[in-house]
Amino acid sequence: MSSTQAWVNYLSKVELPVLANTLRRINELTDSTSSTVNQLAAVILNDAQLTSQVLRLSNTVFYNQTRTQVGTVSRAITLIGFDAVKSMAISSLIVDALLARSDRSQLLQCLARALHAAVQARCLLPKRNEQALEEVFIGALLMNIGELAFWSCDTQQADELEARLQRNDPYVESQKKVLRTTFAEITRELVEAWSLGPFIKDVVAAGQPNSKAASLVRHSVELARLSEKGWRGAEMDRVLDALAEEVGESTATVRDQVRINALEASKIANSLGIPQVGALLPDGSKSTRSQTPGVPPTDPVLELQILRELSHSLTNKPDINEVCQLVIDGIQKAVGMKRIALLMVDRSGNKLIPRKVAGPDTDPWREAYVVSRDGTGELGVLLPQKVCGIYHPARQTVTPGFDPWLCQVPALIGPLLANGRLVGMFYADNADIHAVPDAGQLTSFSHFVQHAQLCITLLSSH
Repeated sequence: MSSTQAWVNYLSKVELPVLANTLRRINELTDSTSSTVNQLAAVILNDAQLTSQVLRLSNTVFYNQTRTQVGTVSRAITLIGFDAVKSMAISSLIVDALLARSDRSQLLQCLARALHAAVQARCLLPKRNEQALEEVFIGALLMNIGELAFWSCDTQQADELEARLQRNDPYVESQKKVLRTTFAEITRELVEAWSLGPFIKDVVAAGQPNSKAASLVRHSVELARLSEKGWRGAEMDRVLDALAEEVGESTATVRDQVRINALEASKIANSLGIPQVGALLPDGSKSTRSQTPGVPPTDPVLELQILRELSHSLTNKPDINEVCQLVIDGIQKAVGMKRIALLMVDRSGNKLIPRKVAGPDTDPWREAYVVSRDGTGELGVLLPQKVCGIYHPARQTVTPGFDPWLCQVPALIGPLLANGRLVGMFYADNADIHAVPDAGQLTSFSHFVQHAQLCITLLSSH
């Protein structure tokens, strides 16, 4: 095979003819207004494994939020819809057809990425009509069908490309040298040859997409790829900003949502009977930062839960004590900081004094941890600026007598303002551990402090 068309012919007619024909048949039925429930059911019922997979997926919350028990394919189509059953069938076909042929690590990783992207696209789509939901799901699932098909084949080229990738050779250049084409070009031709429809054709086409939905799919696929290296970084921030604009939400909201979606993708992988693929999906409950011995672990899932509690508490008349306690819990248990202090302005208006403290060796803070609002005094260096930041100790800084680590170890500090004036601050450190909080911890810390700030703003407006 020395051209794109040669690879398309080989994959379609030699390696995967049954998959190609079944996908084509399903698309023809669901795209036809005259198709009946029985016709689509008949295609699915021809394959016992496919039937079992569709029924299993039909009873998951992801597809069946009414939780109505589904026992037949016809019932699934009637209750959940043509398009939903179509996406289930295509997901199952792709997984079964490809994994039955190979267990290469590249194939498993590509499947994990495709499933993750599909779930992200479906969950992020603002317009929640059935056809659009399943269209973006299938579009993301099949956006790299050429790459998936290639890695499922036991060919000399697959062995050669695998060896190049293990040497960390450039990915696209390696494809051109070994295949005489690229996965992107093979995918475009397969979409045409297998009649996968105009939407997927738009998704995989070169150049700018013709619709916001197609753009959402592309960004979801990029998000899935980047998440394999963690949820932070300049590239990830760029993709999250783009997704936020497409769905009409804030970047912070989308950042929270995609982690929840990643966990949903793991559930779908288990429902499809592919735990080996699910194990490769990014787990929102695990921190991606390298851990220093003794540093408390971060917990993004708990972070999301506490942030949701905070958002709920702010929808009613907020209680400042309840909100601040939730913030402290979040900083300690989810952000991964040992010692926390909330300081608020005293009656004189000149000093910040402790209102709440948490963590080991913080009892002396209750009386002695006092910060002047003008930044003077031995603890004045801890005074935050207008935004949350990381405090880096200086060599000449004096250690206060009541605590051996204050001013001497890196810390997170965040201001609380009322009408532009500093009225309080959050402080968090890890006592004797001198590890500098990373960018992810600072972002999470900022999220929690922002909720406390919002509470103060709401209260001051009444």
